[in-house]
Parts: sequence; C-alpha cells; structure tokens
Amino acid sequence: MARQRHRDSLIWGIVLIVVGAVFLLETFHIEVWRTIWRLWPLILVAWGASKLYYGLKERREREQAPPAPPEGSDHEI
Repeated sequence: MARQRHRDSLIWGIVLIVVGAVFLLETFHIEVWRTIWRLWPLILVAWGASKLYYGLKERREREQAPPAPPEGSDHEI
C-alpha cells in the first residue's frame, strides 16, 4: 500500500509540474494550449500504458513472492 501511495504522489507531482509549465509558457505568450488540444489523446495512451505496466509488474511480484505461512501454524498442539 505504501508503494501505491508513493507512485500516486509521484504521478500527481509530475502532473502539477506539467500544468505549471504550461501556464508559465502561456505567460510568455507561447501558445501551448493549441498543441495540447491537438495531442490530448497521448495523455490517455500514456495513462493506459502506465496502468498496464504497473499492473503487470504487480502481478509478477505477487507470483514471485513466497507464499505466506498458514495462520496458526506457529504453535504446536
């Protein structure tokens, strides 16, 4: 769960940097919105690719992890 939070905060950090950079460029009268409007589907492609990558990575880690010991097996009868 901690890994998920770290990845989410990393993604949101990148999003905030990109949005800030767009507004900064607009302040200098460099038209960025037209390019973003034309290329917005790339955001969906990148998002889908990241979901796929992290999903496959998580599945691989689950398959390689040693099985958890059964509950209650640490005491003798």
